[in-house]
Formats: sequence, C-alpha cells, structure tokens
Amino acid sequence: MKPMAKLALPPLAVAGGILLAVAGTSLAQDDSAPRAAAAAPVAKAVVGDPEDPATWRLPVETYAPTKAQARMVGATRDELIDACMESKGLPEWTPAPDLPDLGGTTLTDWRYGIHDAEEARAYGYHPDPAEQEAYDEALAQDRSGDTDREALRSCVEEADGGVPRLAVSPLVNQIGGYSYQMARETPEVREVFAQWSQCMKAKGYRYEQPMEAAEDPRFLAAGTASALEKDTAVADVACRDKFDVEKTWFDAEARIQQEEIGKSLPQLEAQRAGIKAAVAKARALG
Repeated sequence: MKPMAKLALPPLAVAGGILLAVAGTSLAQDDSAPRAAAAAPVAKAVVGDPEDPATWRLPVETYAPTKAQARMVGATRDELIDACMESKGLPEWTPAPDLPDLGGTTLTDWRYGIHDAEEARAYGYHPDPAEQEAYDEALAQDRSGDTDREALRSCVEEADGGVPRLAVSPLVNQIGGYSYQMARETPEVREVFAQWSQCMKAKGYRYEQPMEAAEDPRFLAAGTASALEKDTAVADVACRDKFDVEKTWFDAEARIQQEEIGKSLPQLEAQRAGIKAAVAKARALG
C-alpha cells in the first residue's frame, strides 16, 4: 500500500511528529529558559475564510518555522552540503527533494478531518491521486542511502555551523499534540461529536467520532477509494458542515493552546528568535 495522508495524527506543519502529553495533565515548563521574553503577548489564532480550515492558523504555529522558511533554509543548507561533498570528491551526491503536500496543504487543512464535499465524492478519505503520484516520485528520488555516510555527516556538521537546521521544536510539538487531544474532551466538542454521530447514523453509518470514519480499516487498507468509502466521506462532510464540527474543534484547541503557551512563553519566544536568526543567516548566504 502506498503512503497515505493519515487523518488520525495531527502533524505540525513543517517537520517532526507529534509528542502527546499524558491526557489530563499539564505540560511541564523548563525553568532554564530566558525570562526576558515573558512580556511578549501570547499568540492568538487566526481565521482566514471561516468556511475553509486550510486558512486557519493555530496559536502555536507562531513559534514554529513556516513551510516557506523551512524550505528556504533547507535549500541553503543543501547548497552548503553539496559544495562540501564535491570538495571531498563526491560530486554525485544529490540532496533529497522536498516532499510535496499529500492531503492537507496546511497544519489545519486536514487536522480535523476532510471538509471538501467534491474531493470526498471523488477520492473518499484518500488524497488526490495526482498528489499521491508526485509524493511517491519525490520519495523515490531520495538516493542518500548509497552516500558515503561519514563524509555526509562531516558536511552536515559543517553546514550546521553556517546555517542551523530548522525544525519544529519538541515543546511546540508537545503543545500541539496535547491541545489536539484535550480539545476532543471539551463539552462543546463532545456535543458536536454526538450530533455528528447521530447525523451519520441517520444516513446509515455508525461511528462515535468523526475521525473513526477516516480511520475505518476497510478504507485505510485500500489503495483507492471504494464506492462505500466515497459515500461515507460525502455523508461525513455533510454532517460536519451541519454541526460546525471543524470550527468548534479548532476554537477549543486554540483556547487550550493559548493557556499552554502562556506557561512556556519565554522558551517559545526564544525559539522564535532562533528561527528568525537561522532565516537571516540563510538569506545572507543566498
């Protein structure tokens, strides 16, 4: 089976997986971080088009590199590594290409599930086949497995000294994972989940929560969407729209994120400053 965009886990936009906090607990604060940034305001959520989750932005995204920043810094680092590898007599080394979007195009696009009725009718819970093909092709182009690993390690360390790599920090990932899970337990989200479930039941589908439909083993195991999957997805989107599931979930998560950000604001502001510094270095070398 080909890699498929998975709706169950909410990856934070640029890099790294989600580290989930234990449900019902608060996130630990690192007292070793600078305190000077504590006066900065806590980031807020941003909503572009209220009808399009792809245009929404969660508060914690303020403290993570954007996709554009990560790609720009990554491209500069690739150039440094490429020059280093060539100086070592290894001109054949080629950096792995950026993987294209697969499924959602932003953190919030598919974070709460599918939301486009036409795509649901065409692809069910699967991504657009053209996106899947582009993703597979980019994945196949990663030929670093045959590279002189010691030489590459040395060149990566050299690049680190010029332009630090950008990645979503463990703290940002932790807040993102925690807020996603805890928002599901808020009264308002549980209420719309129950309404969604009853709506689906009336259409002939039995699921307790929206993500259960996307995670149906019958759909995950299939390379392409069956008629049943497409019909389920269409019903899913209609019931989501009827009870405003995505926006309710987003609002609850944004509120939780603001609370958690406030507990670790100095560390997060320091990380944001580090992102800006890395971007500045990359631009200076570009």
